Amino acid sequence: MYLYLLVIIPLCFLVKFLSKTSLLHIIKKWLRLLEDKCYVYQFYKVPQFNHNMQENQLYRKISTYLNSLPCVEDSDFTNLLSGNKPSDINLVLDTNQKIADDFLGARIFWINEKDENGLKSFVLKIRRTDKRRSLRPYLQHIHSKFDEVEQRRKEVRLFVNINGEFNGNRQWISVPFTHPATFDTVVMEQDVKNKVKADLETFLKSKQHYNRIGRIWKRNYLLYGPSGTGKSTFISAIANFLSYDVYNIDLSKVTDSSDLKLLLLQSTSKSLIVMEDLDMYLCNNSTAVSFSAILNFMDGIFSCCGEERVMICTMNSKDQIDPTVLRAGRIDHHIHFPLCDFNAFKSLASSHLGLKDHKLFPQVEENFQSGSVLSPAEISEIMISNRSSPSRALKLVISTQQSNRKLVPSRTSDKIEIIHSNTEADLAPKYPLWLSKSRSVRPVEESGESDKCTQGLMKSKSVRPMVESVESARFGKESVNELRKFYGLIRIKSSRKKSLDFDASEK
Repeated sequence: MYLYLLVIIPLCFLVKFLSKTSLLHIIKKWLRLLEDKCYVYQFYKVPQFNHNMQENQLYRKISTYLNSLPCVEDSDFTNLLSGNKPSDINLVLDTNQKIADDFLGARIFWINEKDENGLKSFVLKIRRTDKRRSLRPYLQHIHSKFDEVEQRRKEVRLFVNINGEFNGNRQWISVPFTHPATFDTVVMEQDVKNKVKADLETFLKSKQHYNRIGRIWKRNYLLYGPSGTGKSTFISAIANFLSYDVYNIDLSKVTDSSDLKLLLLQSTSKSLIVMEDLDMYLCNNSTAVSFSAILNFMDGIFSCCGEERVMICTMNSKDQIDPTVLRAGRIDHHIHFPLCDFNAFKSLASSHLGLKDHKLFPQVEENFQSGSVLSPAEISEIMISNRSSPSRALKLVISTQQSNRKLVPSRTSDKIEIIHSNTEADLAPKYPLWLSKSRSVRPVEESGESDKCTQGLMKSKSVRPMVESVESARFGKESVNELRKFYGLIRIKSSRKKSLDFDASEK
């Protein structure tokens, strides 16, 4: 009896000592190696990209599945990464690490490999005796678990293209897409928003229809308008509405046409392909990609490499763009984003300041009608900076409106508010001969005399009265210069008249 105790007690202390050191881990590792020698294993490799350099969706699903397993913590080396929320920490398996998973009584090993070219792959290791019984159900299990994880995360990501030499053949890097824009927060005509939403909802349900008529299941939109009118915000609202990943293509980083095709091949289905400021690249030839390559990217044979995609191009203006870019089929919908008007201003005031009405609204509306030109971004920034004082914000908007009307002639006593874009043609022909031969012209000064000259201009029979028009924003600099020159000529006439009166009084 005592002899047994003398043997058991030292063994317990020995096991306890080994459990606190690496000796026990080494012993377990040797036992696993011995066990591996006793069985025959089958290996399966899952590369990150296929032979066409398209992303292997199975690799993405396996990566998501393995990183969700508790056994990742037991690997020798694991990466700790922050999640979508500041308090979230994600465990990600490092390269050349091995973990084990159990399924239906079979033990399955995964190895995360990376070759000398930087290409990653997962290697599945399973006993041949378990292969027929467990392999296919196990892969189906991975698919179902991936769907559950993706549904739980609901994370939209933003991809940007990089130089392929930076990270092997990889063309994209991604970050979480956290833009809060929705269709409810976008400031634009409600009718346009409803039409776009209805078109997208129909698109999501139209896979069978597109297959039946023999067309690729995709949709192309063109957003055009001046800077600061909300094109990028509208793209973010579409991404959040569809829950699609966003692939933002920077054409300045694309080296050639093959590189552009590779970008499309490595994008996924259910995604938003975005090319911003496309008119700059098409008109200025500021990219290494040819014009035909961009057309083929938008609507060529390579556009069929994925389905359920929405492609969006943005431009500041489409007036100088080749019609082949804008033709039906290549662009399905053209959406114009104009500068701010009074209706858009009221929407901004309601969302940013909580104002439905204010005593300064009539003055803001009057400034818009008299030719004030502001973008929604400018007004939005004023309201955000002064959200604690709505009245101050509105006064600053009015002040900005008035400063942006400096190219439009000032009001006269006859209430000249808006000058039509064809004023130059209206005023062109009939100056007196002595005026046309004059060589010195002085600029018009803002004084009471200039107002009188303007009144004389309006009352003159040789000049037709100026017509008010809602197109005052189109009034060009040439028309303004002609008006200033004409005011200067009339100013010379009045000056000469004064000099004659002065000489007569001296005599």
